[in-house]
Order: sequence, then C-alpha cells, then structure tokens
Amino acid sequence: MPEEKQKSASQNQPPQERVYSEDKNLDRLLVNVVSEVKDYADILISQIRRLSEIGIALSAERNLGKLLEMIVDEARRFTNADGGTLYIKEGNVLVFKILQNDTMKTRMGGTSGNPIPFPPVELKETNVSAYVALKEKSVNIPDVYFSDLFDFTGPRKFDQATGYRTKSMLVVPMKNHEGEIIGVLQFINAKEQKTGETIPFSPDYEILTESLASQAAVAITNVKLIQDIENLFESFVQSMATAIDARSPYNVSHTRRVAGLAVSLAEAINATGDGFFKGLLFSPEEMNELRIAGWLHDVGKVTTPEWVVNKATKLEKIIDRVELVKTRFHYIMKSVEAEAMKKKVEALNNGNPGNPGLIEEIDRKVKEDLDQLRDDLAFIVKSNSPGEFMEDEKINRLKSIAQKTYEAAGEAKPYLTDDELLNLSIRKGSITDDERKIMNDHVAVTAKMLEAIPFIKKLRNAPAYAAAHHECLNGKGYPKGLKGDQIPLQARILALVDFYEALTAQDRPYKKGMPLDKALQILGFAVKDGHLDKELYDLFIQQKVFEAFEKKFQAELV
Repeated sequence: MPEEKQKSASQNQPPQERVYSEDKNLDRLLVNVVSEVKDYADILISQIRRLSEIGIALSAERNLGKLLEMIVDEARRFTNADGGTLYIKEGNVLVFKILQNDTMKTRMGGTSGNPIPFPPVELKETNVSAYVALKEKSVNIPDVYFSDLFDFTGPRKFDQATGYRTKSMLVVPMKNHEGEIIGVLQFINAKEQKTGETIPFSPDYEILTESLASQAAVAITNVKLIQDIENLFESFVQSMATAIDARSPYNVSHTRRVAGLAVSLAEAINATGDGFFKGLLFSPEEMNELRIAGWLHDVGKVTTPEWVVNKATKLEKIIDRVELVKTRFHYIMKSVEAEAMKKKVEALNNGNPGNPGLIEEIDRKVKEDLDQLRDDLAFIVKSNSPGEFMEDEKINRLKSIAQKTYEAAGEAKPYLTDDELLNLSIRKGSITDDERKIMNDHVAVTAKMLEAIPFIKKLRNAPAYAAAHHECLNGKGYPKGLKGDQIPLQARILALVDFYEALTAQDRPYKKGMPLDKALQILGFAVKDGHLDKELYDLFIQQKVFEAFEKKFQAELV
C-alpha cells in the first residue's frame, strides 16, 4: 500500500520533478533530456500546424507578387532564416523574383517596389540553385566556406563587399502538382532562436520546408493559371471588340474609347471628396468589371449588317444608290432630248419649215424640262446627304418628284421608287426606322451572347452593365425599358460616355465630328429629357473627365 501511494505521488509530480533513477545525476540528466525532447516535439508540432496554416493562406492569395513575397516571408519565419531568395524557372534560366535579408535590411521584388538588379541564373550544375532545379532535390550545406560542391564565388564576393558572413544554406526545389519544377527557394544563415547564433539548417526543417515549397509551387501554378485564363479572356474580349469595330472604317476605336472613358469617369467618382458621390468607391475589381463591360457593350453588332453600320448616305446599301438615280435621270434627259428631236423632225416633215416659232417652242420646252430635271437631280443628291435636315417642304418636293413618270420598255416608271423616297425622306441621319431597329437590336444580341458565357465571380455583373447601356432613366430606352434605379450606376456611366463618344467621334459616316461645346450641350439636353444621369453629367463636366481621358488615350497611342 505505501508503495502504491508513492507511485501515485510520483505520477502527479511535474515532469522535471519526476524520479527516473536512484542516481541523482542520472536522474537530472534524464529530466533534461525529456524536457528537451518535449520542447523539440512541441516545436515540430507547432511547425506542422503552422505549415497547414501557411498552405491555407497561400491558396487564398491571388496577387502573384504578394504570393511570392508571402512564400519567402513564411518560409524564413518557418526556418528562422536570416535571408531568402525565390527564383522562378523561365526557359533555361532562374529569374530572381524575391530577395530578402534581415541583417542587411534588404527587401527586393514583390510588393517592396525595389527591383532586383541581378541577372538570371543559368541552369549550370556549378550553381547550387541551378543544381537543385536540374536534379530536383534539396541541398543543405552547414557552411558554404567549407564546401567544394558548388561555386560560391558570388556569396564570398558579396561578403567581402558588405562584411556579411554567408554560412549555412538550404536550397529546395519548388515542384507543382504535375511534378514540374517551377522554381527554387534558397535560404541562408539559420538562426538559433534563443541566442541568434548562425547554425546549420535542421534536417527536420529541411523535410518540412520541402513540403512548404511544394505547397508554394502549387499556389504559384494556380495563380498563374488564373492569370493566364484572365489574360486569355481579356485578349479574346479585346480582339473580338476590335474586330467588330473594324467592320466599319468609321468605328475603329469606339469600343476602346468607351471602355477608357468609363474608367476615367469611375476614377473621378473615387476621387470625389464631397457632393452626391461622396463615400462611393469603386474597388479595383469593380473598376475592372466596368472596363470589361465597356469592351463588351457593342459585341452584339457582330450580327448587324455592314451596310447598316456603314450607311454613309441615305440611299446607301451595298452601294450608294444615288448613282442609279443619276443614271436614271440621265436616261430621262436623253429621252426628253430624243422626244424633242422627234417632234422637230415631224414638224419639218409636215411642211412647217417656214414656221420657226414651232421649232423655237420645242427648243424652249426641252430646255425647261432639262433644267427642271437637272434641278430635281441636284436636290435629290443633296437630300441624300445625312447632314441635310429634311423639313416638310423638302419631303413634299421629294414626293412630287417621285410621282413623275417616264417611259421605259413601254412601261411608265416613277422617277423615284418607293424605297428610294422612303430613304431620301429620312429627316435626320442616314438610316430608316426599320434600319434603326436593326441597329438597336445589337443590344439585345449583346445580352443574349453574354448570358451564354459563364463569367467568373468578379466579372459576373459585366453582362448586365453592357446590355443596359442604351437604357434611359425615363424608361424610354431599350431593350428592356428600365428606368431610374433599375439601371445600375455602371450602366448609366456607359450610357453617358457612349453618347459622348458618338457625338464627338470624327469618323462617323453620317456626320462630322461635333465640337466639344456643342456635344456637351446636347448631352445636357439628354439629361433634361431624362435620358442620362444628371449627377454623372455634372461630374463629367466639373472634373473635365473628357480632357483627362484624351491625354491618357493619346499617350497610349504613342
């Protein structure tokens, strides 16, 4: 019984007070060993737990520069290394991406803003980092000054120049999930946590660091893959928009300018310290979403017939049909002349050579008819220009001309066909109501096309913004007739800048580029009519967004 009590009491004692042996010295030694093993085990467990936390953090980061910096920061903290370098394999070289050293107070690459001036490392086995990349295995060197495995001339020269002492080094490959080496992590001078003394890198840390490097490689590969997909998508969007704009020689830079203007106006909102937009801030992702919507806003025009998009005159379709009208009128003139000649011949054959008054009357009448034909043709040619506004008086004259007939192949035909009269009677611009409907349908087509694309989360609203850029606050827009707050702010931004760009464009087929003051005045009328957002218009004018954009746009073209 006493022995059991003694045993129980011993078990309840703290580890350092337990009795392992009757020999006090041996017992003291065993207590120290148990304590050190426990501390070491606690460190390893903590490192393993930290390794898991790092993996989660790495998988969540999407900014490549931040990710690379995070990898080196965490790995150095993990190994207690004084310095660290991250290389990315690009072709046949290792490119410096991150360089850090606490003693030298150095941080280069990543988010530091400090470029790394060193040239890439060639993949030669004499260089330790290149060797690791080529052989796909780690290298752990206690002291590089006493190693002849690799060429350490560079570290020695650096030490001589700076007074630094490069000693221990751990270099591990970064291998992704496909077994591909994408880079190398290099750490120098492991520090003893309590004393700060430079020590070799522990073999246990080497294994854990290799695990961290693999996680880092997968994270880097994922970020690059996402970036590649986003770059591919953006390139596709811009190529498609550029190709659509290029279908019309009058619309070459419209989409690019609308996207840029939209971003410039959103930036003006972000910079507003007071007023209606105070406190409103577009995040970088929201700004990019708006920009993509700008690039996509006219994508539906891929289905719009070119003869509608490029209709420079009222009679233009595949060709400008005014040339057919000219040919017809010239035929009618020749017919009038031939008829007059026929009448003169008949007068002479009927024994009227002594009646010069009849011949003169025929000549007078043919001249009058020809003058009228020439005047009517000149009026038609002028009416064919979209810059000629058609009042009722002009339209009535066209109708009067169209009612006249001439004879061809034994049939009476009108001077102007019904379709020619319809097009020439367009009061403003160059397209008819039916053609305008075809043109406007591009918005519905845009919506339909974009709805079929599985946009990533941070671009999920771009289709809705793009499809609503012709909606009006008063509900008279299209395609859905949205009004007021039903129209997202981003779509209202696109509506304003699209209207502005259309007014000021120098290359439209139906009009000359409008002076800035006139364009802004017309925008103001659109605001009063309830088409455009007043607060956006006021900011657009006050901040002179158009001027800031033009400077940026012209700089990009250089």
